[in-house]
Amino acid sequence: MEFVVLKENEFKKFAYKHEQASFFQTINWGKLKSENGWGMELVGVKDNKKIIAATMILSKMTPIKKKMLYAPRGFLIDYNDFELVKFFTEEIKKYAKKQGAIFVKIDPYVSYQERGLDGSVVEGGENNYEAFNNLVKLGYKHLGFHLMQEDLQARWIFVTDTKNTTVDEVMKNMDTKTRQILRKNERNKIKVREIGYDEIDKFKDIMQHTGERREFIDRSITYYQNMFKAFYDDGMLKILIAELDTEELINEYKNELKNIKHEKCEREKKYNEDPTKMNEKKYLQKQKEAENEIVRIHKNIKHIEELKEENGKVLTLGGILFFIHGNEVLSFAGGSYKKFMEFQSAYTVHFAGMKYAIENNYDRYNFYGIIGDFDEKNPLYGLYSFKRDFGGYVVEFMGEFDLVINKPLYWLYKVAFKTVKKLKHIKMKFSK
Repeated sequence: MEFVVLKENEFKKFAYKHEQASFFQTINWGKLKSENGWGMELVGVKDNKKIIAATMILSKMTPIKKKMLYAPRGFLIDYNDFELVKFFTEEIKKYAKKQGAIFVKIDPYVSYQERGLDGSVVEGGENNYEAFNNLVKLGYKHLGFHLMQEDLQARWIFVTDTKNTTVDEVMKNMDTKTRQILRKNERNKIKVREIGYDEIDKFKDIMQHTGERREFIDRSITYYQNMFKAFYDDGMLKILIAELDTEELINEYKNELKNIKHEKCEREKKYNEDPTKMNEKKYLQKQKEAENEIVRIHKNIKHIEELKEENGKVLTLGGILFFIHGNEVLSFAGGSYKKFMEFQSAYTVHFAGMKYAIENNYDRYNFYGIIGDFDEKNPLYGLYSFKRDFGGYVVEFMGEFDLVINKPLYWLYKVAFKTVKKLKHIKMKFSK
């Protein structure tokens, strides 16, 4: 076996087909990060000139002016092959020392243990305990089985299998309420379309409003523009937004109103012609229901006309930025406007992503981050329950590991990192 620096084309061929393929382990992501001050290099292991392990290594200066190295979503390697992982680790240590790094961080895109829809461990299910133990044996420091959102990347995600299935089959596994919302949105003429570079400001505005509502600081528009440039041309990024054409919906309501009035009038006509042929109680009930529907539709028309007057003909409701890579379609970032929450557009945009995964035969649709605490009392429980209702299962990753190269400096880094983090939190608190 030989530890080597890899060329971009050979890394790309190996990484794309790997079972742990992630957009984080792409040259695109590395070049995007390099624009934000990270260094990037591609390394791997060859056996008889064949690549058997590889990783993109990102590097950055820490608060103590020493480098840290990071393999986003871990090495592309068989973690169960102890000898291979051992060789790679020894070589990575040498590489890190030459770089003057104090530690190497990894967060493998490998599940820890199989879990089901409700988040519970599947009895007799698959696990990767051996892979986890191999890393610990080789000196990797595990940073904990976190339940919340303490890790750099999501440790808990929710996914739906989409390969060799149909849209109807996926819908059958959804919660009844989710199916009802999707059908209602379809009746309400909510449509999803893909936007290009020239409309990124629309997505940025959605994210800005979502950040203000959920109390997080959104990225700049330049961040989204650079991300688009880095991934779009390689077919790895899509931004979908949900829109409502108010005039189209008003016309739909008017047609519905016309049909109900016509049916009401026909019933009344038949009843007046010969009351004995109709059950009076049922007749009166039907007419009352029609009157209530007429009142409801008039209210809806008025409401949509007010929205049109205030916001224009076409309402942008929300949107999601997707990464498409390896075996999955992944929902990376998204949001919606508070003033249009009644339309629940997130359901429709996620469903559009699921349909894309099904139609293009991807293995799964990845809803991405949730929390690992499935107690309904947890304030972030809704993040999981919303995604759960689409049907699927929870995935728990192994978490973060640090391969410490210089223990004294690593300890100093940890102290400095906590201090910097605390100062940032204070700054954010007082800037509100």
